[in-house]
Amino acid sequence: MHRNVVKFGGSNLKCKSDLQKIITAVKSYENPPVIVVSALYGITDKIIGIIKNIHQKETSVQDCVSEITVQYIEVLNENIGDINYRAKIISEIEKRAEKLTQFLQGIQCIEETPDFLSDRILSYGERFSSVLLTGILNFNGLKSGEILPEEIPLFTDGEFGNASVDFEKSAPGISNLFPPNTICVVPGFYGVSSEYKVTLFGRGGSDYSAAALARLLNAKTLDVWKDVDGFMSSDPRLIKTAQKIDKLTYKEAAELAYFGAAILHPRAVEPLIEAKIPIRIFNINKADEFNALTEINCHENHHSDIIKSVTFSEDFGVLKLKGPGVGIKPGILAKVTTLLDEKNINIRSVITSQIAINILLSAKDLQKAFETVSGMNLQAISEIQQRDGISVIATVGEGILEKPGIAARIFSAVARKNINIEMIAFGASQVSAYFLLAKEDCFEAVSEIHDEFFTNPGL
Repeated sequence: MHRNVVKFGGSNLKCKSDLQKIITAVKSYENPPVIVVSALYGITDKIIGIIKNIHQKETSVQDCVSEITVQYIEVLNENIGDINYRAKIISEIEKRAEKLTQFLQGIQCIEETPDFLSDRILSYGERFSSVLLTGILNFNGLKSGEILPEEIPLFTDGEFGNASVDFEKSAPGISNLFPPNTICVVPGFYGVSSEYKVTLFGRGGSDYSAAALARLLNAKTLDVWKDVDGFMSSDPRLIKTAQKIDKLTYKEAAELAYFGAAILHPRAVEPLIEAKIPIRIFNINKADEFNALTEINCHENHHSDIIKSVTFSEDFGVLKLKGPGVGIKPGILAKVTTLLDEKNINIRSVITSQIAINILLSAKDLQKAFETVSGMNLQAISEIQQRDGISVIATVGEGILEKPGIAARIFSAVARKNINIEMIAFGASQVSAYFLLAKEDCFEAVSEIHDEFFTNPGL
């Protein structure tokens, strides 16, 4: 039996009453699904805050953990009226809370936070959620059982903070752990190394957890429940004329996620391509309709005007390395990227010319990268500059490189508003073109490009 793997994220767990919407959604499935669940909304950020401030003398670990567990218990109180039934679930939550307290007290005692402990501690939001959801589903007559990643085991490459699943090692016998007549609830966000140390998949990594399980179980679909109407032609909070996108290819979805569309984690597509497992996006606020709003698969569905969406991200900065011939001198880029990798700085893109290497990074890494490269004393580099306060706009659609005139329409639309484009990348991806501009010009540029392709298509 091919099962559906279903992911419920933090956006589905904002209010105590949200659990009833999840129950409605789960009841819509013909066969018991495998559910991957995230932490309650905001919990991971709270745990990060505890770790950050734990070395301050006034920080009480027990009070901090108690504040978190109270949120879960309040959800239980809202959704389970039977005091005795509720007490069993609270007991399990408190056992996990005690473990979390011990780990936090450990890093408070040694006055540092090793990577392996940080990952273990940050996994507890999901661990609380899985026992909570399992209990509430059972109370509502939906036979459910919890399966932890370490019980599967969901093996990873062992990289702390940004691990990848080792599919070959995780595959043997996995289907036997998931009884077909039971809803299986798995906490997302983490797997385990070959030494059984917890390794996180990065922020938003529960999407990747769900995709990995879908591949390992050869699932029928991966269903991701959000609180919005799927992928749109732009951010509907900014562009009131944004249209719903019915179908996307894996490549299109990955590019949209990478450049800021917060519907799906960029890595969620990665495990599913070879297995050709479709991803369906649902809106939890329309759970009773059980209607997939966007479907992502391997089939190319060219929009009549090629462009399917205009998205943007403000989480970018540019490190500019300047010098005569710096772009073609052998070894410069390799030395810089190797050192940045050693410092755990992720390079998001590179654009080069004869006299400059432009390295696109997450905004939070820009200063660290500047300091790192400045200390290298490479003779070929005469000047190093930081450029912050920028946005990246991406236009996405299969066939973007094949249809003449697309680039001209994009940049003519921006030019109509006298907006300066600082950098352009066209051809780096088969399905997207992106460019950099000042952050204050971003909304106007997105709006104008969206109008060009969606309000006046074909003109």
